[in-house]
Amino acid sequence: MHYDTILYHEDGPIGTLTLNRPEDGNMFTKAMCLEIRDCIEAVRCETRTRVLVITGAGDRFFCAGGRKDGMEDSLLYAGVLPTLEMYDAIERLQKPVIASVNGYAVGGGNVLQVVCDLSIAKQSAVFRQVGPMVGSFDAGYGTWYLEDLVGKRRAKEMWFLNDKLSAEQALAYGLVNKVVPDAELEAATREMALQVAERGAYALAALKAAFTARHNGVAGLARVSHDLLLRPYLDSAEAHELKEAFAAKRKPNPDTFGH
Repeated sequence: MHYDTILYHEDGPIGTLTLNRPEDGNMFTKAMCLEIRDCIEAVRCETRTRVLVITGAGDRFFCAGGRKDGMEDSLLYAGVLPTLEMYDAIERLQKPVIASVNGYAVGGGNVLQVVCDLSIAKQSAVFRQVGPMVGSFDAGYGTWYLEDLVGKRRAKEMWFLNDKLSAEQALAYGLVNKVVPDAELEAATREMALQVAERGAYALAALKAAFTARHNGVAGLARVSHDLLLRPYLDSAEAHELKEAFAAKRKPNPDTFGH
């Protein structure tokens, strides 16, 4: 599939999605948000890859937030940058997502790496929430998930004071999992991704859905019950007996199931 604002390639069990607007800080546009969503949905529907890496093009920016250029002048959805489509796609993806933070992760860029399942950063990376400085906010994924990672006081500090955090500070806060020398980021990300790829895909999918359920309630529960449990159930003796009885317009035999 061709994309205009992102790049995607596969290397064995690893899929890598690269935000590809380095001349503008890899900032989200409407087109980029929807392309990221579509790419992740395509990854969700194949079994070639077992883990997805998200990173930024160049060596300065992971992502510096978003731009609303070209969107409708409306308070309704048509005037809103569709970042939630990206975050929701990451949540729905049954495969673990690793943020490989190769530079500034600012505003929506920091929220993006927060929403990912794991995060590895190079030593010179910088993390910052700037919303209130520019009249913006992310009062959803950007607050609840951030609070989970760093605690309420730290999360409010990041949103209310808008200080820059070094990669080492981010690691100390619990904002990222690992920090590596700049030159080692790509290799270290690959090593982490391959380690994840060796784990049981079904087990990881169930765990991810369970984590999702903590915040998203019925959506997370549905991922477990529908996406993971429904198909095995439909192949069970119970389901076969019930379907056959329904088709034959007879009462099912309860002695054949419930064991």
